[in-house]
Amino acid sequence: MRVGIGRPVGRQDPADWVLSPFGKEERPNLSILIDDAADAVELLVGEGLLAAQQKHHAPR
Repeated sequence: MRVGIGRPVGRQDPADWVLSPFGKEERPNLSILIDDAADAVELLVGEGLLAAQQKHHAPR
């Protein structure tokens, strides 16, 4: 399972982007992101991949 990371700015190496600290504008949403990811993992384990995809991969 993976959590969306957005896109690197300009020509920044994607590995550097993924491993960089969260920006100030991203920090307020971290608790929501972590809760959603935990819910997705529980659903994946409990009900399977299709159920997790249908609930958590839908556009918001």
